[in-house]
Amino acid sequence: ELEPGNPFGEFFKDFFDRGPEGGPRRMESQGSGFVIDAEGYIVTNNHVIDGAENIIVEFSDGKTYDAELKGADKQTDIALLKITPDRKLPVARFGDSDSVKVGELVLAIGNPFGQGFSVSAGIISALDRDINAGRYDRFLQTDAAINRGNSGGPLINMKGEVIGVNTAIISPTGGSIGIGFAVPSTLVQSVIKQLRSFGEVRRGWLGVLIQPVDDAIAGSLGLERAYGAMVNKVEEDSPAARGGLKNGDVITQFNSREIRKMRDLPRIVAETPAGSRVPVEVFRGGKFRILQVTIDLLDEERLAAAGKKEDGGDEGDKPKDLVDLPALGLGFAPLDAAARKRYRIADDVVGVLIASVEETSAAYEKGLRPGDVLLEVQQDAVSTPEDAIKRIEESRAGDRTAVLLMIAQGDRRRFVAVEFKR
Repeated sequence: ELEPGNPFGEFFKDFFDRGPEGGPRRMESQGSGFVIDAEGYIVTNNHVIDGAENIIVEFSDGKTYDAELKGADKQTDIALLKITPDRKLPVARFGDSDSVKVGELVLAIGNPFGQGFSVSAGIISALDRDINAGRYDRFLQTDAAINRGNSGGPLINMKGEVIGVNTAIISPTGGSIGIGFAVPSTLVQSVIKQLRSFGEVRRGWLGVLIQPVDDAIAGSLGLERAYGAMVNKVEEDSPAARGGLKNGDVITQFNSREIRKMRDLPRIVAETPAGSRVPVEVFRGGKFRILQVTIDLLDEERLAAAGKKEDGGDEGDKPKDLVDLPALGLGFAPLDAAARKRYRIADDVVGVLIASVEETSAAYEKGLRPGDVLLEVQQDAVSTPEDAIKRIEESRAGDRTAVLLMIAQGDRRRFVAVEFKR
């Protein structure tokens, strides 16, 4: 690979991207997989076959078959292939990944670097890992050697059962350094079932934007401990809206399953069939409530990442009508036309401008910056600096150690619990 900035880079890129007669060069990639059904169904990673014109499956004895792609799911990186075998194929059995324990011995099987079928041994290093690969991350981590070409191969327990599909590694060199990840078998089986039936994965949709609940937010709401998923926004005409969920609710259970961490909710909702009517427990106004929500089918195109606003002004250039609140290290100002223009704030945003933030304050540590807009204090809307300060001081007088603020940052909405200065 050429170094960045090499003056011959474009020349050689063009050369290597073309075939011997000037046409596009055919690219080949390799990965691993395993048979799950004697009829010829094979599991691998989506990234192994993504964009492929032809898929060929080769067995350890050298026998090859043309494969048909029955379906793929980018969110979990799982793909299902089908071959027409001319013999009886050995079939891998799935085990229960939910019962796997840290320290358990495992084997990773695959074709590393195209060198041939091989097995590496290790242990389960960690469970339920989130590596920011997708919305439904819950990887098994292992130190069994996984290299390029192992993708899509099975992770096997000591009973010979498949408990995961090897998918990713963390490595500065491209080779194994003992940090590998596998999609757990319980998730794989759910995905495969739908790929086999529909050719796609059909997920449930609730229609909320959420954020984690930390200790400060839990304390500001009177929640006994930090758990659940806090609702930033309820989408219009969504199952959540029709079921009565509101901004500021903390979802603590969904369909009788506890939401320990925020990222549990998207996965559990996704596993819920569209049309199901399920109980949703929320914490609102100091009390737990049970709402009944009918889940819709998720449309992947509706999901868009929340936008982030760029700081449009100089922090040192403060409005003349700035009102300081030393208890939080914040300064407020009216959200007038000049402020909207300066910070590129949309006309439909109603609240109070955060005009200054002390860099030594808890508010600054929580990510608040000049140009943000304060929408709510303790889940009550505010529209003037005086109103905001009044409600914040009322919270402080009630012996709270922190106050819950709803902040708008560009298109993003989030709750922030900010501790009072001592």
